[in-house]
Amino acid sequence: MKYRLLICFYWLPCVVIFAQPRPYGHEQAIHQDSNIFVAWATKSTIARSFQNIADVSLGYTTIGDINSATGKAGQNGVVSLGDGGSVILQFDKPIKNGPGADFAVFENGIRVLGDTTLFMELAFVEVSSDGVNYVRFPAYSFTPVNKQMMNGEGNSPNMVHNLAGRYAATWGTPFDLEVLKGVSGINVNFITHIKIIDVVGSLDDRFATYDVLGNKINDPFPTPFASGGFDLDAVGVIHQQLELFTPQAANQPTIQFPSLIKSDESFTVQHIPAGCKFTIYDMQGKILLQQTINEQMLTIPSGTLSPGFLMAAFQVNGEIWVNKIMVY
Repeated sequence: MKYRLLICFYWLPCVVIFAQPRPYGHEQAIHQDSNIFVAWATKSTIARSFQNIADVSLGYTTIGDINSATGKAGQNGVVSLGDGGSVILQFDKPIKNGPGADFAVFENGIRVLGDTTLFMELAFVEVSSDGVNYVRFPAYSFTPVNKQMMNGEGNSPNMVHNLAGRYAATWGTPFDLEVLKGVSGINVNFITHIKIIDVVGSLDDRFATYDVLGNKINDPFPTPFASGGFDLDAVGVIHQQLELFTPQAANQPTIQFPSLIKSDESFTVQHIPAGCKFTIYDMQGKILLQQTINEQMLTIPSGTLSPGFLMAAFQVNGEIWVNKIMVY
């Protein structure tokens, strides 16, 4: 991207210059250098897809690797997902629902016509409290669908909502977990995984993807290159749990289990509600033990868990409670 430099010589009164002014249409965007970010993704798992889902002979995208989407935006390059490809991000500490936006997703959008339109490659965003069950942010697209958007064609950021990739490079698209408050299957105060899924912007019924209202999402298509599809730069965290557990809620079932466990001894979980899904996973989100329990007591054999800090999650009737345990 090239910039013209205009130099003018005249006297100006003293003024305050604000760093990184928002471009047109970027009213909600957050710059990568903003001090509201407290953490960045530390681990990623990529499921690439085709450069052109309508012509799979071109093969998969190849740009980027598992490190490209981790760390601060602008530092490690991007990972290109391809048509319908996805990536799952993990974090050192869970993300929680705080005032306003809770995290932001960065892509490398390009300004096409001044500051009014962007070449945007969009993606759905989903969150999870256990790495298994994901809930999608309700995405909206009001881009006209009477004509297919072509590669390099620009669109206004104001035509889409709750889709990653709305803004130009270095500017993150914010997401507010308050939108998902009360949705079963996740705990908005304990988000351990974020999944980014490329939008296949084709208007062809065979490949089209849809927003929450059932509208086709018109996105530049095809993008038949090694860098095709959504190009994830980074995910920045705004609100995170300072402690690696969530306090017991008032309506949490009175499940009894030890928080300190000897690795060479069995332990028992008691007073379990019928149909409870019990999961133990490590601090990186890897599931170590998972089963649905239909009895009031469960005994975990000795040697099942390796020493270290782990998380125990109980899912009952769509609600999830998570507590930290230590095995020694």
